[in-house]
Order: sequence, then C-alpha cells, then structure tokens
Amino acid sequence: MAPRTPNDTDERDDQVRLDKWLWAARFFKTRALAVEAITGGKVLYNGDRPKPAHVVKAGDELRLRLGPYEHVIQVRSLNVRRGPATQAQTMYEETADSVAARARLAEQFRAASAFNPQASWSDSKRDRRDLRRIRGKD
Repeated sequence: MAPRTPNDTDERDDQVRLDKWLWAARFFKTRALAVEAITGGKVLYNGDRPKPAHVVKAGDELRLRLGPYEHVIQVRSLNVRRGPATQAQTMYEETADSVAARARLAEQFRAASAFNPQASWSDSKRDRRDLRRIRGKD
C-alpha cells in the first residue's frame, strides 16, 4: 500500500459527503458543527433527513435551518476543500422564495424590536433600573 500524501482524498470528484460540503460552502465553521446540525434535523436533503456521510450531487436541494432563518438552496458544484467565501458562494444557489422569506422574517424582527426596548451598555444604571421596574422584574 502506498503512503498517503496530503493531496490524497477519500472522495472522488463527483462525490462529496454532506458534512464536508456544508463546511466547504461555509454554512458551518467546523465539520463538527455541520454534523451536529445534520443529526439534529436542521438539514433536509431533498425533503429527507440525511446522515452526515450522505453523498451530495449537483442539482440536489438542501433546506438549512440556521437560527430562526431557513435557507433553501440548490447544489451547483462540489468541492471537498474549504476555499475563500467568493468561491464558496458559487457552490450553491439560493431560491428566490427563500431569499424573500428570510427578508420578510428579518423585517418582522426589526419591527418587533421597536416595541421591545433592550437595555444597552450605553444606558446608565438608573435607566436600566427604570427599564426593569417597567417590565416588572424589580
């Protein structure tokens, strides 16, 4: 058996594990976080719950739940290596409905925050006490 070199990969060019693809496309900072999201049901592959080692193919649909937002994307290209963000953005295409839904949700959050004042670090101690008293948490 020949020794492995750093350029060797366990995968062919047309097959990539789902956790590696999500990491390379920069949806998750580490592969461990990608695996956790997949096993936690935050990722759907063509409508089904996959395993982290599921093989991704170009043209497949992924639904990713990242916080309160859901991304619906089409896989465009495969890459095992994590590259620059500009290269990662070419690996997928988000659907127009997904972009619109995320924009609507972000707008709802902005509108709701106007009616829910939050104490900030710039508020004085007196302002924070008044805010707690108004909220009934005194």
